[in-house]
Amino acid sequence: MPPSAWRHTPVLLHEAIEAIVGDSGGTYVDGTFGRGGHARALLARLSPAGRLIAFDKDPQAVHAALHGPERLSDPRFGIEHASFASMRERLRERGISGLHGVLLDLGVSSPQIDEPSRGFSFRVDAPLDMRMDTSRGETAADFLARADERQIAEVIRDHGEERFAVSIAKALVARRASGHPVGRTGELAEVVARAVKTREPGQDPATRTFQALRIFVNAELEDLQQGLRAAMDLLIPNGRLVVISFHSLEDRIVKRFIASESRSEPDRRAPFAPPAPLRLRALARVRPSDAEVQANPRARSAVMRVAERTEVR
Repeated sequence: MPPSAWRHTPVLLHEAIEAIVGDSGGTYVDGTFGRGGHARALLARLSPAGRLIAFDKDPQAVHAALHGPERLSDPRFGIEHASFASMRERLRERGISGLHGVLLDLGVSSPQIDEPSRGFSFRVDAPLDMRMDTSRGETAADFLARADERQIAEVIRDHGEERFAVSIAKALVARRASGHPVGRTGELAEVVARAVKTREPGQDPATRTFQALRIFVNAELEDLQQGLRAAMDLLIPNGRLVVISFHSLEDRIVKRFIASESRSEPDRRAPFAPPAPLRLRALARVRPSDAEVQANPRARSAVMRVAERTEVR
């Protein structure tokens, strides 16, 4: 399938844009450009004075933004081939020190899943890559070729919430010891299917293992934690943080971050001093409508959380 045929339907598009745009002449970040669905909708709401900086790890996404048939040739738009975790440093290089909004649409995009050579899906046999940034880093196959049983089990358990993580790790290491290390998606799915004894109805046995390896290889949870802290440093008073998550690990991090920044805590070193003011105000938790889930099944697990920077910065 040619790249131009891969399409990505943004989840909670209208809700996200309504939540994030306050000042139409402000400066915004789309931390996960993908194929630009949210970015285009955001630009449509900005005035000529507005500005949007996008980030994406995937060189194909950056190429699509700058050179593809649906490229974004808008003077208000710029894109960085980088993780949103580095937004603080990257924006300072551009002379930007304050943001009116930060939008993060987490997880893997439809073009990444649907392109077999990327190795994200167990539905088509392909090299076991899974890197969002194909220009650097270790592939999932590389990790499985070098890691010991304990490391593999920890990744599958902690990043995939897989209760059969130890059995899967044992099977992967045994196959490697036999001289046939897993190097393709079909091989990994086959090993997992043999090791997983039961599974929820309708879910492939390999789902959690593939999720775990993808999250680990791309350091997605670490990037999320760093990106949330960077957003806090950059948001101006009344600036909005909008995060769309697709599984419980991501949403838990976002939920706890917003909760921790929404509490006013006393300084233990100065017990009689007034509590430090809260830095965020939680505004909303939004789920896709039934109509959106029916039209786009990949939206079914999405959760969008919205928070606003308080007056203190």
